Amino acid sequence: MLLFSTEAWGADFQKGLEAYNKKDYKTALSEWEPLTEEGHAEAQFMLGMMYRNGRGVPQNSKTAAKWWILAAQQGHVKALYNLGQTYFLGISAPKNYKIALYWFTLAAQQGHATAQNILGGMYYEGRGVDKNLVYAYMWFDIAASQGNKKAVQGRDRAAKRMSPAQIEKAQNLTDECEKNKYKGCIDS
Repeated sequence: MLLFSTEAWGADFQKGLEAYNKKDYKTALSEWEPLTEEGHAEAQFMLGMMYRNGRGVPQNSKTAAKWWILAAQQGHVKALYNLGQTYFLGISAPKNYKIALYWFTLAAQQGHATAQNILGGMYYEGRGVDKNLVYAYMWFDIAASQGNKKAVQGRDRAAKRMSPAQIEKAQNLTDECEKNKYKGCIDS
């Protein structure tokens, strides 16, 4: 029974995704809405995207955030990242770097390179967290190792302001953080 319902989810979600990609937002909405109510995280995320961009529904950033929160509560990495952006940029919610840090950290812990890069910037600039060049370098380095070119620039910029001992400490933290699959990689 569980296998059948999961397959039904995938089939309905896929049909909605195909419709969305063809710009048939009405069909996408009709396929995804029932799934969102059943807790399907990817459908919740995509419904949030539809509301953010006003595709097939009135544009509404607050409704988008509502759907992303539901998906994020299930660990959906793109929803976590989008919520970080919501609070970092002040889209549909007051700008709040501490809340943005929370969501970006959860996304970064799942290997989201852009969230990791943004965390590097937040530590570098002291946004939502105390300024810390060692942790800035670490997060930039982690994102850079995944091919994020902006993170390479951030890491190099941070390194210019650091002592050799700080760089070594940051590199050791990078190794430890990667070994622990990005868990526990925050400055406490």
